Parts: sequence; C-alpha cells; structure tokens
Amino acid sequence: MIKQLLHWDADLSARCRMSQKSRWWKLVAFLAHSGDSWFWMLGLFMIWLIGSPAWHRNVALLAAGVGGLALFVFALKFTIRRQRPPGDWGAIYRNTDPHSFPSGHAARAGLLAVMSLGLGPLWFGLTVLCWAPLVSMARVATGVHYLSDIIAGILLGSAAGFVMLAISPWLVQTFPLFF
Repeated sequence: MIKQLLHWDADLSARCRMSQKSRWWKLVAFLAHSGDSWFWMLGLFMIWLIGSPAWHRNVALLAAGVGGLALFVFALKFTIRRQRPPGDWGAIYRNTDPHSFPSGHAARAGLLAVMSLGLGPLWFGLTVLCWAPLVSMARVATGVHYLSDIIAGILLGSAAGFVMLAISPWLVQTFPLFF
C-alpha cells in the first residue's frame, strides 16, 4: 500500500514538474527560492532594524517561529531520510540537504501565513497567505520536492504557526528582552 502511494506521489509530482525552457521558469525558480530561511531571516532582521517599534515584537515572534520550525523540520528530515526527486535544478538544496520530507519551504510558508494573519496587519497576512501556496508548488515544479513533501510541510508549518500564536503571550512575558 505504501509503495503504491509513493509511486502515485512520484508520478503526480513528475507531471507537475516544469521544463527549464518554459517562459515561466525564472518566475517559478524565484518563487522556489523565496521561501529560503536565510532570505526570510535577513528580511525580518531588516524590518526589525528599519521598521517602527510596533513591528519589533511581531518580527521577533516570526523569527523565533522560523528558527524553531527549521530545527524541527531538519530533525524530521534526517529521521525519515526520503531522497529528493531526481533532477539537476536546485544543486544547493540537493548538496546541503538531500532529504525532501517534509518540505522546509512549505512548512515555513504555512507557519508564516498563519502567524502573519494572526499577528497582523491584515494586508501583510493576506500577502503571505497568497505567497505560501505559490512557493510550495514552485518546489514541486522545479523538481526538488514531491507533492506529499509540500502537503506535509504546509500542514506541519500551519500547526506550528497556531502553536506559536498560542504561546506568543507567554514568550513575550517570559522573554521580554527578545520581544
């Protein structure tokens, strides 16, 4: 049964793959990279530096969520050890993280969407909510993940986002220096 599901997942994922010759390839590749943790952490740090003090707490909470989730996903990936789909694109991912399940990019996207909607402002939350499925599907279209990787990632990240929102008052009260 599991073998059949994995075969179906690989087949469906291959059908979602995009040719690098497509006129949309550069946009899809950009979306696939836009979920990188370093990109988000750098962006959050810049917002914290130049943004108003009203943003500082939310940025710190988002960064804590991204960092904590990254550690959890990394541990899962090295426990499960599912190899990435075969392919050439995404050498940096293939070399530094050869495991695909769950998708860290999709998990991060789910976490950020939930937390952004919960923390506000609404325009930011809606923007991230629109971005999350695009970055997730771009990971399949570029061939670095299977569909099941991103589904698991989005579910895991969304759950982590709800947990972060639930514990954020405690984090702010317990660690006021950071938030």
